Parts: sequence; C-alpha cells; structure tokens
Amino acid sequence: MPGLFFSHNNMTDLNAKDDCKLAEGKIHKKKQKAFGTDLKNYLKCMVPHLESGIKSSNYRNVMLSAEEVMQWSQSLEKLLSSQSGQGIFREFLKSEFSEENIEFWLACEDYKKTKSDRLHGKAERIYEEFVRADAIKQINIDYHTREATAKRAQDPTHTSFDEAQRTVFILMERDSYPRFLKSKAYLNLLNQLQINNSK
Repeated sequence: MPGLFFSHNNMTDLNAKDDCKLAEGKIHKKKQKAFGTDLKNYLKCMVPHLESGIKSSNYRNVMLSAEEVMQWSQSLEKLLSSQSGQGIFREFLKSEFSEENIEFWLACEDYKKTKSDRLHGKAERIYEEFVRADAIKQINIDYHTREATAKRAQDPTHTSFDEAQRTVFILMERDSYPRFLKSKAYLNLLNQLQINNSK
C-alpha cells in the first residue's frame, strides 16, 4: 500500500508538472505573438544580410534595398506591390489586430486571377471569411457595401468584391499606412538597410 500511495504522489507531481508546462506553454505562446518577435523572425527570412550568420536554403533569397523600402513611403500601392512590403505591413497590422484588412485585400487580388469555373467557390469562401456580418475575420465596411457585396457574391464575376476591396484599401491608406510609416518596425528596417549600404 505505501508503494501505491507513493506512486499516487508521483502521479500528482507529474500532473502538476504537466499543468505548469501547459501554463508556461500558454504564456510562451502569448509572448511569441509579440510584434517585435514576429517581425524579427520575418526579417530574418526576408533580409538574410541583416543577420550575418544565417545560411539556410529555407530562407528566401530576397535582398531588400534601402531604395525599395524608401519607395514604400510613396504610396500604399508601392508598398503592396512589393512581396516583402506586403509581409512586413501584414506583421504591422497583426500588431494592431487588423490583419484581416490586408488578408481580404490579398484574397481579392487572388480572386481576380481565378478561372471563371472556380469563381463561385472562391467567392463563397471570401464572403464567409471576411464579408458576412458575423465572419471570423469581418472587415470594416458599411451596411450598404456589405449587402451589395453579398448579392454580387451569389452570382459571382471577377468584379464582385471590387467595391469592398476599394473601401478596405482606403481604410488602410488613411488609417494604418501612415502609422506604419512612423512605426519603429519600418524606420528601423530602413535605417538598418541604409547602414548596410554605407558599409
């Protein structure tokens, strides 16, 4: 019997340790979501020369220049026309809990390139994910635009989401984009690239 009692204590200790690990894991996950960490990891992939020791086939061979990053400040169109710009802006929007805007915008860009026979399925997915009033990643559009987009999505064409996409673009352009240009993330990246160029 004492052995059973002892093993029960061990089990209790194990459960307590598992609970601690689980709690630590949750805390760790929350910490991982910090914008700085996400951006740093993203930049390690996108800008290999910022991290001198990185040599891996997993990293994309995308070399950003200070000139390209400076062009992002000319307009939101310039920023979104760059693959790297999209990724870095997306990380910034995540830090502001508004990444659904760029995700919707990118989904619309992809939708426009879709073959006609696949439009219906994609239109339904975009509507369900972003446009529907109780969508998981609901975008911030007015009632009229939401209703008009819902009707267009039922009989989809390549322009079904144009009005909603334009609304979201203007929202990003007036709201998030100016803050992005003043953010430490953007300014530090630009500064780092300028330092690297001057070496």
